[in-house]
Amino acid sequence: MGFFEKIKQGLKSTKANMMKKIEETFSVFRQVDEELFEELEEILIMNDVGVKTATDICNKLRSETKKKNLKDSEDVKACLKEIITEILVGDNDLNLENKPAIILVIGVNGVGKTTTVGKLAYQFKNQGNKVILGAADTFRAAATEQLDIWASRAGVDIIKQSQGADPAAVVFDSVRASIARKADILICDTAGRLHNKKNLMQELEKISRVIKKEAPSSSLEVLLVLDASTGQNAISQAKQFKEVANITGIVLTKLDGTAKGGIVIAIKNELEIPVKYIGVGEQVDDLQPFDPKIFADELFSS
Repeated sequence: MGFFEKIKQGLKSTKANMMKKIEETFSVFRQVDEELFEELEEILIMNDVGVKTATDICNKLRSETKKKNLKDSEDVKACLKEIITEILVGDNDLNLENKPAIILVIGVNGVGKTTTVGKLAYQFKNQGNKVILGAADTFRAAATEQLDIWASRAGVDIIKQSQGADPAAVVFDSVRASIARKADILICDTAGRLHNKKNLMQELEKISRVIKKEAPSSSLEVLLVLDASTGQNAISQAKQFKEVANITGIVLTKLDGTAKGGIVIAIKNELEIPVKYIGVGEQVDDLQPFDPKIFADELFSS
């Protein structure tokens, strides 16, 4: 299955829900008036775009419709697509320029965090990069075991310690190993105990200090993994993690199994954090780099 087909399949449920209702609204409302905007806003809110983002989109749509003197509902729909695309654009590519590039992956248990680390490792290795994994989620024994399987599958090295070890110590060893072995990319899995933010903050701060000291010139990405199927709860998680970490990008998993794809728009608009990867299936290559234009094109396609 090709890239475009994967995105199409991943957005199938969202299109069948949100976009079908938007299409029906535009077919009913031939006249561009306030009732049309109110109907669109309600649809967006009901489909996990969220109150703030839905209001922002429709206010911009009102303004653009008036400014451009749009009379036809198809023109208004095209304008809506432009507005959504504009929201989604911004720093969507990973910064892996300075070697060893370091990627910290954070997120609560159950969102697909460790699997995301494994899939990224597999893809980067197949692109010709030398990759090392750091098993810094020492709180959960299954995380290290799962990452071990991925390391073997991808054919990459893994740095690990026993359960309960200091995560910062694992990161220290991982950074040292990456430099010594001339790795291109180091990906570190970290714990996601959001129920105790103080401990999590101290842990992430300690990890950050280690990286800055041991690899000050390395590129650093901090990716927050969120489960798209949780809808607005994903926004709540992101807000809490934003308080304790300098997040550079979002990985949105399980997009293929939910009609809540509108959450992509809400995340970028409300948190001003770019979405960098989306998960559109279970296979290793179903974790796809996020392209705002392709996403909007597919969302609005017939």
